[in-house]
Parts: sequence; C-alpha cells; structure tokens
Amino acid sequence: MAEPQHRTRFFDHRLPSLYSGRHTITVGHTLAGDSRVGDDLLPDLRQLFEVRQPRLRLLPEDVTACYPLPGSQGEYGQLLPHITLTRPSFPWFHLLRGTTEGSPWLALLLFRGGELPEDPLAVGQVKVCTAAELVAGQAGPGRPPVLDPPLYDDEREVTVTSVLVPGPLFTAICPTTYELGMLAHIREGGPPDATRVVGTDPPPDENDVKAVLVSGRFPSTGGMQVAHLVSLEGFEDYLDGKTPPPAAGLRLMSLHSWAFTSIDDGQRGFGEIARELAADPAPLLRHHPLPASSDVPRALDLLRHGGTALPQGLESGETTVGFYRGPFTALPAHELPQGRGFRLNSAGEGLVYVEELGVYDTGYAVAFSLGRTLALADSQFRTALMAFRKEARHTVRRLLAFPELGSTDDGVAAANDTRVARRAFDRLLGEDGPLVRALARPGGDIRAAGRRSAARTPEPTPLTSDRLRTAVADASTRAVLTAAVQAQLQPVRAWLTRLARLETVPFGHLVPDERLLPPESVRFFHVDTGWIDAAVDGALSVGVGHALDADLNGLARELRDIPQFASGVVVRSELVSGWPEMVTTAFSGNRESRPLRQHALGEDLLILLYGDVVDRFALAEPPQGLHFGLSFDNTTELRSIVRPVGEGLGDFPSDGGGYGQFLRPGGHDVLDIERRLAPALAAAHSVPELSSAQFALQLVKAPLLQQFRSRPSSAQVTEEAL
Repeated sequence: MAEPQHRTRFFDHRLPSLYSGRHTITVGHTLAGDSRVGDDLLPDLRQLFEVRQPRLRLLPEDVTACYPLPGSQGEYGQLLPHITLTRPSFPWFHLLRGTTEGSPWLALLLFRGGELPEDPLAVGQVKVCTAAELVAGQAGPGRPPVLDPPLYDDEREVTVTSVLVPGPLFTAICPTTYELGMLAHIREGGPPDATRVVGTDPPPDENDVKAVLVSGRFPSTGGMQVAHLVSLEGFEDYLDGKTPPPAAGLRLMSLHSWAFTSIDDGQRGFGEIARELAADPAPLLRHHPLPASSDVPRALDLLRHGGTALPQGLESGETTVGFYRGPFTALPAHELPQGRGFRLNSAGEGLVYVEELGVYDTGYAVAFSLGRTLALADSQFRTALMAFRKEARHTVRRLLAFPELGSTDDGVAAANDTRVARRAFDRLLGEDGPLVRALARPGGDIRAAGRRSAARTPEPTPLTSDRLRTAVADASTRAVLTAAVQAQLQPVRAWLTRLARLETVPFGHLVPDERLLPPESVRFFHVDTGWIDAAVDGALSVGVGHALDADLNGLARELRDIPQFASGVVVRSELVSGWPEMVTTAFSGNRESRPLRQHALGEDLLILLYGDVVDRFALAEPPQGLHFGLSFDNTTELRSIVRPVGEGLGDFPSDGGGYGQFLRPGGHDVLDIERRLAPALAAAHSVPELSSAQFALQLVKAPLLQQFRSRPSSAQVTEEAL
C-alpha cells in the first residue's frame, strides 16, 4: 500500500568550475620529429584572467528562509539556527587561503545579548558604510578584512554592513576550517514523491536545490539572540587558533542578519498541534446537538449529513425552523430525481419536505437563491447572460427558417450571419441557380409554362415556441447553435465555472455552523454536486422570460472544463499560518490523489477539494523547513548513511550522557565538531569519517508527518470511514 513520502536529499557541496580570484592559463607547444626546433622558437603562452563572484552582500531574493524566524519568539534552546540560500553554490564561490575544497568562505555566527559591543541588546544593530571605508578601517574599531583581490572600482561604493566581534569571543565560537565544511551542505526538498521507485537515485531537481549554512552554537535559554552570516575572507590567519585576534577585535562583514527571542514559553510545535488534530473523535463535518437516544432519528440523520438547524421564513410570512447543509456533507448525498434531467426553475422547487418532522430541508433552495443573488450582484455577468440569450434566440430562429444551414459545412458561419436572405438571393442568381436554369429552357416550354397555373408556395410553418424548444433539444442543431454563439457563451461559462468551483461561495454557506468546524480541527467531507448544480440554476434563472430561455440555459450549464469534486478536507488550525508551506498528501485506495483546488482562507483555514473519495490524508512539515537540533531528552536520532538512507537507528548518544559531552569548554554552548562530535558519530556508523551531508543527516530534526487513516467498507464510505 502506498504511503505518503516526502523526499529530502542532502549533498556535500556544489563547487564552482573556477573559484573567484585571479587565474593563469598556460598553453605549451610541442613539435615532434624535428630536433632542430628549440623551445625558444615555440615559447609557452600565459594569459592572466579573473573570475568575479558576489562577495560584499546578499540580495533579499538570495535568502530563502531563516530559522528561527526573524523577530519570532519561542523555545529555541535546543535548536541550531540556520539559513537557506537560493543559489546553491554561493557558499563556495571563494576559497579561503589555506583551506581545502569544500570549505565555505562564510560562517553563521550566533551572538547573545551583551556579547557584541556595538549591539549589546542583540537586536541586529550593524555599522553601515561603503566597502572602501570598511577595508580602509574607517567603519570603526576592529581589524578590517584584507581582501584578495582588492576591491574593484565598481565595488568601492557598494554599501556593506559590519559587526565588531571581540577577539576572545571570535576564537570561542567561530568554527574551525574543518567545521566550516561540516556546517554547510546542499539540500533538495521537493513536493511529495510517493511514486518514486525505492532504490533509484534521480538527479536533483534544480528548481528545488538550496544551500544551507548551520550555526554550531545553541541559543541561550532566554533573551534576545542575533545571527550574522559573516564573510571570513581576509581573516584566515585567525582560524583554527593559528594567531590570536588583536585586542581591538575583528570587524567582520555581515552579509545577512536577523534577531529572535529564545524563551521557555511552552509553545506547541507542529507535531503537537498535528497530533491534537488527529485525536479529534469526530473528524467528519457534522455536529450532534441532539443526544443519540433522541426520538427524532430523522433529525439526527440530517445532522449527521452535516446539516444544522436554522430559522426559516416561509413565503406565507411565518417563521419556522428548517434544516440547512451546504455542498460539504459527512455522508454521500441522496440521489436526485433523474429522467429528463434535474433542473430547478425556482428556489421553491429546491425545498425538500421532511414529513416526519414537518419542516423543510432547505439546502438546495438556499443554493439556488445564493446563485441568483451572486448573479444579480454582478452587472457584467447579467449583461453577458442577456447578450448570450438574445443571440441564441436569433440564431435558433435562423436555423429553423433555413434548415440547410444546419447540414452544410458553413452552417455555423451562416447561422451567425444576419444577411441570410441576401445570401439566398445570390444563390438564386448564380451560374447554376434556379433562375438561370429556367431561362435556358426552349421558348415553347417557357410559353407553355406561362399558360400553366403557377404552383402555390406552401405557407411556411410558423416558428412556435414548441418548434424552437424542439430545435434546441436536437443534438445536431444544438451543436451548430453552441458553436455559433461561442463568443457570447464564453464569458457566461467562465463566470459559472468559478461558481461551480465554489470560488465565489461565501464560507458561511460551505460551513454554516461554527460548531461543525471548531478551532484546531480537521474535517473530511463528501461534495454534493447537486448543491452546486442548484447554485448554477439559480444564477441562470436571472432574466428568464419563457421556457425557451430556460432551455437555452442548458448550453451554459455544459461546463466541460471544470473538475468534478467528490470529497475534500478542511483544516482550521494555526498550522495554516504557522507553516504556510505545509505539505498535504491524500490517497484514494492505493493511488495518490492530488487536490483539484487548494485555497487558504484567512489565517487559519485551508480547503482542499479532490476528484476522488480520499481515504488517507497526511499533514507534514515542509521539507525545506527541516531544523537542526536536539530532542527533549538532549539526544538526536542516529540515521543510516547506507540504504535505506535516513532510516532511524536509535538515539545518539546511547550512553544517556546527552550532547553536553560534545560541547567546547568555556560555557558558550558551541559544538566541538572536529574533536568530539564528528569522531563519535563516525564511530557509531563504523566509518572513518562522515561527509557534510551525512553529518547534517544526523543533526536534522526531520519534518513531522501526521496521518489520518480510514476504515473502508465494502460498499461505500460510511460515517466512520474517515
């Protein structure tokens, strides 16, 4: 049985063909077979050239996401901040002096309140100046970067930002050159990939490949924190403890920064909210205001279908109580009358009398009235509807007056031509027309014909309403008629398509009672296409003067391009706003069903409509929203680095000592990756060393996925099915 899957893959890095900087290309010549030719006749040719890449700042579109979210407040004490970049090769554009391939020139450093002299509150204050002022030491105290190659002329006036980092703090929290490579990787996190064949390794989706840089420091348990993506170019001498930074500190160029607040507030995460949704004992769109032992089982049946009791005003002026339900039902809707085709001509025809209760089920009547109200409120639609009917009436009359138009190749064009009589007269005078044939007869025949009494032309059959309606119902005439009025019909069908897709239906008509959809709930439902048809009938009822107009409405009702909804899911939860890229997956049987329509309403409502009756549904954190950090017990999940890659192997470390044993001494909560953590993880996997992608896999807090399963019956989906 197919299961919801969300593929996310990690890659070590994306190295450029050539690093930025100055390069030399040398071309040598060799001539074989003639010892008299010396090297001085064919000297080597050397050409100097430069490769330039961005190095002074990041554009807003270069940053896909930051975590924790900028300006957010939450419990982040066990998470490692990270930044996701749009250009996957950006962290490897430049190669720091003395480092090896795979080491980025950037580092994500995390600072707490009171650590940065120029930003004691850790709110993100920086010094702003030009690049020329920065490298000249005019931005403030602290050793500036020494760039190689030096600034180009077009870089000197570029605006840059910088922060002053005290020397001891830099040494305590900056990653080593080895750790720089381990804290940067490439991530591919695409849409649900349930059809992927297990064991295959398709190439990365270039539209969904991002670079990720992770901080090696945990936020403090309380207070403001600020993260800076800094350039280490020009500071190679102070990496790996080679040289202590100067007493004045280092002025680092910050390409991007954001601040957040880490507190112990007990706020719920994605998994806790999703599990609460799954624990709902009544996931169907229904409400039970009456006890199960009530003496009115018919009322319970209406309520179980997703209905609710509302006041109803009768045409006689009296007020009573009626039942209403929208197009979303907990159970499949009852079949409607068949025969010539079910069509409503008024709201009263949509009332369903419930004899046992002496009240009406008003669902279809309200749908009809809603469609009519929406049509009356839209002057453009009314104008288009009237224009379509007017042209259709004229066209069907021409088709009956000249039957040959419906059987010729140019019947569509002729039916749409108001000069039909002139066209017929032209045929009469044509070379092979009746008049020419008559004049070509011998004179005696013409004279004899003149003595014969002229044949009387039969009176034309009157174009009665019945004849017109019969013509509209005829399949061949209907096809010509539809093609002839296509220009007038198109805007009418476009408007009705939006109505049939429920795009213009107010949410109060979809879910009429808030008790059907309380806060933090998910509801599954069937879609009643009869309700949608009733709304379309209501819209087309505007301006109907006689039965022919009602028949012509059938042309507009033939909405072949709209999807036929069968079921859906509505989610009311803070997941909608808190995780706007939340991934949803649904299955019908063993086949994945993709939503025909997905729409978010407000801050906490999400509606998904499917063409099949879905029996399994899943909510998952977005793959690109993978976080790095520890679980509540100060451990991580050890994940397999061989197939099946990512499979859980148990808690790490398994000795119960937690991650405290992998921190650098000094109390800054910085991971000692090079000397402690990376060797321990490699030993746990019985390999000499982990790559950066394998290391990221061990620290990742995988996106949580919450499934909702059904218990299918052999006949149809029952109220316990979802």
